[in-house]
Amino acid sequence: MDTVMSENQPITVTDSALRRIAKILSSEGDRDALRISVEGGGCSGFSYKYDLVANDRTEDDFVVEREGARVLIDSMSLQYMAGSQVDFVDDLMGQSFQIRNPNAVASCGCGTSFSV
Repeated sequence: MDTVMSENQPITVTDSALRRIAKILSSEGDRDALRISVEGGGCSGFSYKYDLVANDRTEDDFVVEREGARVLIDSMSLQYMAGSQVDFVDDLMGQSFQIRNPNAVASCGCGTSFSV
């Protein structure tokens, strides 16, 4: 796992997530990163947003990069995600990126919306 520090709490991206991101990016040609951000909205107050981006890195981004995978998280989103783990799950329910966020006090059933 790769780790990025945020306010003394690491953000981790699992090997499974990094492999999936690398695979997606290799088929996208012009896209070079997966940007994860937190937005207002969703059934629990905040939601995660995933975007494939090209040349979108900014000075205040936190970056996890390894073996063809690059994840960008902006500093505003990072404060809501401190201590989180980004994972890719492939099970009977389907395939999806999942964020296990210790700051979330509630979340919706689909796992993409949360409150703090």
